Amino acid sequence: MWTYNKVLQYPINIKCPNPRLAKFIISQYGGPDGELSASLRYLSQRFGMPDQNSKATLNDIGTEEYVPICCQ
Repeated sequence: MWTYNKVLQYPINIKCPNPRLAKFIISQYGGPDGELSASLRYLSQRFGMPDQNSKATLNDIGTEEYVPICCQ
């Protein structure tokens, strides 16, 4: 069995919250024109490509789009 403790890895202290900036940042990551959407489009389009070179190219582009999201 396991237990789940919802704690942050690093403590944070927000002194001046800015909801407009937060909304903009979230839209850049997960919005319709965000990084995640672009990454998933490239990664799903690779399955319809006829040859291995174009599949590899779309795989590389999709991975590059995805890397900034998961490594923040």
